[in-house]
Amino acid sequence: MPINVKLIDHVVLYVSDMERSVQFYETILGCKVVRHNEKLNLVHMSAGASMIDLLPAPVAEHAGRNVDHVALQIEPFDADTLIAHLRGKGVEPTAPRDRFGAGGTGPSLTFSDPDGNTIELKGPATSA
Repeated sequence: MPINVKLIDHVVLYVSDMERSVQFYETILGCKVVRHNEKLNLVHMSAGASMIDLLPAPVAEHAGRNVDHVALQIEPFDADTLIAHLRGKGVEPTAPRDRFGAGGTGPSLTFSDPDGNTIELKGPATSA
């Protein structure tokens, strides 16, 4: 089996008020802002060994949804093997690329589950 899930790397939540949400996760759960992706207005917050990412809620495209995606940290991350495995199961993944996660930046790819939820498979970090 080419997929060995280690832990949930991060969950990306849509929020209606970024400031209010950051304050909530800081004061109620003790999370800390790790990074702010200005381009996407995405706030990465520590949550133990994982992260909770906050993203402004889209107006129309994902109306009614409050989760953008769930990222699972896996090891090892062999893109060719993962793609072959997923395609063999009838799942079409995106091309792998580097993304930021709980351990830093590393390789990942995404695909949809049967209900249209986006799953990200995140490999070990190659940089902080």
